[in-house]
Amino acid sequence: MTMSGNLDRRAVVADLLRDRGGLMVVSGLGSPSYDVMAAGDHDLNYYLWAAMGSAMTVGLGLATAQPTRPVVVITGDGEALMGFGALATIALRRPPNLSLVILDNGHFGETGMQPSHTGQGIEFTRVAEACGFPTVDLVTERQGVEPLRRRIHAMAGLNLAVVKIAAENLPRALPPRDAVHVKNRFRQALGFSPA
Repeated sequence: MTMSGNLDRRAVVADLLRDRGGLMVVSGLGSPSYDVMAAGDHDLNYYLWAAMGSAMTVGLGLATAQPTRPVVVITGDGEALMGFGALATIALRRPPNLSLVILDNGHFGETGMQPSHTGQGIEFTRVAEACGFPTVDLVTERQGVEPLRRRIHAMAGLNLAVVKIAAENLPRALPPRDAVHVKNRFRQALGFSPA
């Protein structure tokens, strides 16, 4: 039993990042980083490499450190499952400028498209609601992306959206792989000196 959707992941991410302004983006490893890169490289993109399970907590840290800027975490269901406990911490902290977007195809795309837990019935929307997220959305149609994009930019409160995407393995759009470079340009874009 697979629980994937039919939305085009690249189109969804491109829609989310349109007219992004000062939006800070944390992308989970693998396909979400490729999708963010395909939408356009940006100094405020923080691509995670080999850090499976940490995208949501990195987003929490950025939202806490930069409370006047919107932060979105774009990650996949497999990566989010590895950081499952982060949902409870984030729900308790409730940063109003943090949005979590889970691209859910019901598979572990980076390791061979094996069914993930969400592909076998676990629903992140129900988990987020149980943790106490104030706004939780299930996006199954493309027209659901625009209201999500507006909410991300408005910083109207902590929110989580699960976007049901097609289970497909798209060509890779590789972002910079030099983590020091990514970190330093991100810091500079925020007005800080490189570490």
